[in-house]
Amino acid sequence: MLYKSTRSQEKPSMSAAQIIKQGLAEDGGLFVPESIPSLTQEEIQALCKETYPVRAAKILAKFLTDYTYEELLADCTEAYDEKSFVGGAAPLVNLCGNCEVLELWHGPTAAFKDMALQIMPRLLSRALVKTGEERTALILVATSGDTGKAALEGYKDIDRVKIMVFYPVDGVSRVQKLQMATQTGENVNVCAIEGNFDDAQTGVKVIFGDEAMAQKLNENGYFFSSANSINWGRLAPQIVYYVSAYCDLLNAGKCQLGDSFNVCVPTGNFGNIFAAYLAKLMGLPIDKLICASNSNNILTDFLRTGTYDRNRDFYLTMSPSMDILISSNLERLLYFVAGSEKTAEYMRALNQTGCYSVAPEIFEKISADFIGYFADEAATADTIRTTYQKHGYLADTHTAVAIHAAEQYITETNDTRPMVIDSTASPYKFANNVYKAVTQKDATSDLDALDELSAATNTAIPYPLSGLASRKVRFERVVKREDMARAVLEYLDIQ
Repeated sequence: MLYKSTRSQEKPSMSAAQIIKQGLAEDGGLFVPESIPSLTQEEIQALCKETYPVRAAKILAKFLTDYTYEELLADCTEAYDEKSFVGGAAPLVNLCGNCEVLELWHGPTAAFKDMALQIMPRLLSRALVKTGEERTALILVATSGDTGKAALEGYKDIDRVKIMVFYPVDGVSRVQKLQMATQTGENVNVCAIEGNFDDAQTGVKVIFGDEAMAQKLNENGYFFSSANSINWGRLAPQIVYYVSAYCDLLNAGKCQLGDSFNVCVPTGNFGNIFAAYLAKLMGLPIDKLICASNSNNILTDFLRTGTYDRNRDFYLTMSPSMDILISSNLERLLYFVAGSEKTAEYMRALNQTGCYSVAPEIFEKISADFIGYFADEAATADTIRTTYQKHGYLADTHTAVAIHAAEQYITETNDTRPMVIDSTASPYKFANNVYKAVTQKDATSDLDALDELSAATNTAIPYPLSGLASRKVRFERVVKREDMARAVLEYLDIQ
């Protein structure tokens, strides 16, 4: 399996190990596979009998063909062990009727990013060996909250890797900020920026595209790589949990082999829902992909109109991991429905004007698979409260957005297929907002909210968040976006 850029018309030429090491294509595009491997009903039936690590290894083996199955199985077994995923990797929990919640947050940082970022460092470590790389990888990450901590946790103390995370100083929750600021590990660094997530993400992309910066790193024995979902090594593992969810539906008797189901994903950067789309292209019988947004509903508008326009107000919401106006992985969808030439044209327009519109025939293709809904702040809080009152299920602020979207879709369409709703974070990562939504009272403080939410709902604080307030703060630096490159060089002690 070879890979190419979403913006290039050249034939594929790079291996999986090469693109996992490199992260972003030289032309600024994202790497995509030359073809989509198939997943047959017989294979799905066989996967039903397997554990999550085995399911993951078998799916990844279809895309990462320069890795052996034995290598992938060893890495998946380590990544998804019971010590890291105390509540299990990607369990399905019934919400009501045909609605199932896919809980992706039982890993070491209590967010769904763990599902990819526990396996990705292992893939990168092998990639360095496979490509004969002698330099040290510098992982640069822009985060709206969860990716940063999950990447830091996944890459900490990994040999021949350093990692630096940038986050918007006022754009993450207090819990998320403390998780990053107290991160342990000798090879990690965290820095806040003045601005929003899009500023952080753009800043990282500018650094990646700076040839002089890359040369300076090279001279000092470093090269850039990425842990964001722009890196294929981060996105490919996300395909697995949709396949696994379908296996669990079959095992529970919720549907029969070959029956279709729907998926609803709260998304900002479009990576998670795009992974579900890839699973569908492989042959997993997903019918509709429901894209759930918060007040920053740029994806809802795009999926409803075919126009992507980031020239709009930006909102800081209670679901900060979705506070995004530049959804990077949408570029990969454009490639699959419109081709590389059109994709490059759309990305130029986005860069120059902040807006593009796809052709009617392209919009028709997208609409056949996707539909968008959004929940504003009031609807999100109301969904948290009513979901807890009606079903006894405690949802975080992002999961509530998805539940709201799923309910809208079902009401509008009367679709009775099983609905898999992604739950992307523990409610305790956003305990203040969840506590207020459930009790109609303010918590004493952001950190006290953890204990107060536990007492009010008789639920347990997950192990990654227990005792957070007592951990030592290591990183407090805040810089302007234009000073991000300087901060990187200072971290590496490069003049």
